[in-house]
Amino acid sequence: MQWQTDWGLRGRMAVTMFLLFALYVTFLGFVVLFFGDRLFPVVLVMALFLGAQFFFSDKLALYSMGAREVEPDEYPELHRMVERLSQQADLPKPKVAIADSRTPNAFATGRSQKSAAVCVTTGLMNMLDEDELEGVIAHELAHVKNRDVMVMTIASFLSTIAFLIVRWGWLFSGGRDRGGQQQAPVIVAILASLVVWIVSFLLIRALSRYREFAADRGGAAITGRPASLASALMKIDSGMEKVPKDDLRGQSEMNAFFIVPISVGWIGKLFRTHPTTEKRIERLRNLERDLESR
Repeated sequence: MQWQTDWGLRGRMAVTMFLLFALYVTFLGFVVLFFGDRLFPVVLVMALFLGAQFFFSDKLALYSMGAREVEPDEYPELHRMVERLSQQADLPKPKVAIADSRTPNAFATGRSQKSAAVCVTTGLMNMLDEDELEGVIAHELAHVKNRDVMVMTIASFLSTIAFLIVRWGWLFSGGRDRGGQQQAPVIVAILASLVVWIVSFLLIRALSRYREFAADRGGAAITGRPASLASALMKIDSGMEKVPKDDLRGQSEMNAFFIVPISVGWIGKLFRTHPTTEKRIERLRNLERDLESR
């Protein structure tokens, strides 16, 4: 199976990115207008925050999961699998990490293809057979090939800044130091930031769902077995029900990275970072049928 471009999916991602760009340009205009000569500390905070996100995303993601990088002599079969699939995907071999967790999941992180890491949990390795595990790792390598971590970090950056302004904007404005004279402009700026944050939040969730579809397709192209990934997704989704709720809640902040997100409560299900497992499996089965008909 060749790595083919899904132009319909690419078009939806392009529209979403354009809307985010237009929203952020407007937002930056508000920042300049309302913070004026106090713009420097805002820019400084933004630059530091982006730099930390961009350069330390791999370490932060692994740390938050309690994962550790493992050597080939510790997990030789896993390393051989990652190396073989990386060659098939025309990628440098990423670092391999293991998280000691009952939650069956996996994720990829890293700002570039050369600094990437692929992490799987012990719960996932115990649950899946070899073909299914290959499907999951290939999905994560497709994220690396598509540079999804970098794209989503950049896409969510100004959204995070908007949230910070909503929360701390009055401190940057210095409004309290002038007897309340600037309260009205500050309130307008905070309200504008709130709108930007809400709209960008929804757009980024849509972009994330589109990129999951693309990674599923890319993972299927790497292995040539869409059915293996579909089977893995079914097992992971059903396996989540057996994991203690406390474990799920403790790891739900990693949803944007996981192959199957942890949906805790109705809010988690409403604002999904991933398409439903049913839709993903349906698309993978369609790919399988296409392969069989050739």
